[in-house]
Amino acid sequence: MVGKKSAKALQVEEGLERTDNGMKLTSFPEVSQINQKNYYTEYMKRDDQILPLRLQAEASRDKMIRNAKDKDRALARTGDTDVPGPNPDETEFGDEDASTGADGFDASKIIAIHLGSQNMRIGLASDALPKTVPMCTAWKMPKCESDIKPPLPKRQKMTGTPEEQFGDDWGKKYGKMCDDLKKDMRINKRKVLPNSKELVVNYNRRTPPEKIPEHNDPARIEWTDIALSSTFNGLEAQRIPDNSDPAYRLFWPIQHGRLNEEDFPSKEQLKMAIDTIITGALKTELKITKTGQWKDYSCVLVIPDLYDKKFVEMMLEMFMNDYSFAKVAFIQESLAASFGAGYTSACIVDVGAQKTSICCVEDGLCIEDSRINLKYGGYDVTETFIKMMLFDHFPYADINLVRRYDFLLAEELKMKFCTMNQADISVQLYNFHLRAPTEYTRKYNFKTYDEVILASMGFCDPSIFDNSAKLNGRRKLIDRSYNIYDPEIPDDPVSAAQISILAAIKPSAAAVAKAPANGTTNGEGTAAVSTPMKEKPNPFSFLGVDTQGTPGTSHAGSPAPEGSNTPAANGGSPAPFQFGGSGNGAPQGIFVPDPSQCSQRALAAERDTVLPIAPLDTAILTSITTAARGDEKKLRDLLGGIMMIGGGAKTPGFGPFLEERLKRLRPDLGDRILVGTSPREMDGQVVTWKGASVFAKLVGTNDTWIGGTEWERLGSRVLHHKLAFYY
Repeated sequence: MVGKKSAKALQVEEGLERTDNGMKLTSFPEVSQINQKNYYTEYMKRDDQILPLRLQAEASRDKMIRNAKDKDRALARTGDTDVPGPNPDETEFGDEDASTGADGFDASKIIAIHLGSQNMRIGLASDALPKTVPMCTAWKMPKCESDIKPPLPKRQKMTGTPEEQFGDDWGKKYGKMCDDLKKDMRINKRKVLPNSKELVVNYNRRTPPEKIPEHNDPARIEWTDIALSSTFNGLEAQRIPDNSDPAYRLFWPIQHGRLNEEDFPSKEQLKMAIDTIITGALKTELKITKTGQWKDYSCVLVIPDLYDKKFVEMMLEMFMNDYSFAKVAFIQESLAASFGAGYTSACIVDVGAQKTSICCVEDGLCIEDSRINLKYGGYDVTETFIKMMLFDHFPYADINLVRRYDFLLAEELKMKFCTMNQADISVQLYNFHLRAPTEYTRKYNFKTYDEVILASMGFCDPSIFDNSAKLNGRRKLIDRSYNIYDPEIPDDPVSAAQISILAAIKPSAAAVAKAPANGTTNGEGTAAVSTPMKEKPNPFSFLGVDTQGTPGTSHAGSPAPEGSNTPAANGGSPAPFQFGGSGNGAPQGIFVPDPSQCSQRALAAERDTVLPIAPLDTAILTSITTAARGDEKKLRDLLGGIMMIGGGAKTPGFGPFLEERLKRLRPDLGDRILVGTSPREMDGQVVTWKGASVFAKLVGTNDTWIGGTEWERLGSRVLHHKLAFYY
């Protein structure tokens, strides 16, 4: 009996079996569906997918292969199996005098550059000290700067008594500072003569100058011969006579620690001015005369702690395209200063010519929220010192800091006579020589009293400085940087300490913007509820307290009482600025703007209109308090490691004076506060540059160098991956 056949066997007998030859129905690739519950991707999550990191890994692998080949050659040549390898300690740190750095870098082929508002420090990493070049260039123009700009110090009238020239308001401020100094000197048991001011004024008013023929002047100045070139840089530009024919005008491309957009008609001319100064320094100071040699050099540039991304990208483009440097690296000012001084943890206070920066450094990194940038410096002391001397009938009454020889003279007088030691305050007789082109040398005798200390005390009372024109031209040529994914989010770095300084001046600057659609807030906090709020007191209580512990006067006006329509008190001072307010309607000073209605772009524009000015001692405590974040031990360590650097900090007695002011603000930590200068008797002006040269020779900085291949393929996007700090 035959059993029942299966369906498959019947299909075979009948020829109906399906045969599959393995061919697909279509040539298009089949994409499997994504598992929505467990979705995962490795895109841009591995180092080998990022070009800068991949090139760095390839370089490390090539170096390892090269060292292995060298070892094999040594074994074949000597037959000794015990071949000494490289010492990692010597390779990483090495000797400062060694000409070859880590990873084959030749220190004599690395250029370190520190751009400042008044001077540029430039030199090779193998040099002990940098070359100092004034950060200015002179171009042919119809008129020089002294014919275009008003005289400095600013005068309300060019004739009349000092009270009429400088105004009653400034005279009252100056008189109050004189009285406060007398009280302080009496408290410290210093001798104060009652008629010291009268002695100074009477002597200066009746002392004429003495004319000296040029052939009898042993220190006469060699003025620049304008027939030698059409463009001059540095000191040569400052030595061009103001009345030269044709006329030359001085341009300073960096002012107040940022690009000077006021004096230049276009971004290209601003960039050309920086390029002209650096090119001249490379050829004259470093003797790299041929442009074809630049491709053999690498460059380390020092940038501010609170930098503008547009400035960093502009300098990177200039170094890569115009100079064709082999590699470029960037380092922040405070971090470079810590490298130059050899400190691992410190509060760096850099008092420059036109800006003062404060930042706490810990373990080789800047604490981001502690960064502060204040727009005053040594030049403000110079201008205020001359203004005080003119108020006391300075014999050279026509001095004008816009004129080149007068500016050099004023800087010389400040460096010679200004001090912060109360023991040196007495009626003193000094003299100086005025050397002007095509004129006889004039010798002036003059007396000083408290002007030599009051000008420098402006660091702790910056209202005595002239701050009226420091924001002119801001964002005129170069807009701020914005996020590449959301053009409404500003991308320039901010810090909690800087916002606290701005909030003490204008409370609306501390408002929190509404959160964007993607939920990010650019590190400035979270979005608040959309309800009006009363102004809250600033968490840093010492921002509104003077050194005596009594409440100080605020830059903002006092708010009016709730429900009243009366104007603000405090002598009719204006009420706190309200973002987007028209000045009509509700009483001013009661409510701050609604944060949820303000975009981050608008808040960034609002902060750009506020000039960051605060007493130096208050700013230092603000920075340290923000960096400590409630950690008492870190607070004590940072208060005990304050380092003053920069040309403005070279005033005698500045450190002890600032230390005393800090102890008044924090008497509970008076035994822990210590203000020092750069170690090893190093000049405070070159500490930052020295740190950049040390940074260039460390093996740990190899991953921060930006090469030509990375720049060519990625452009400025490479900065995000290569910088040693968050960009």
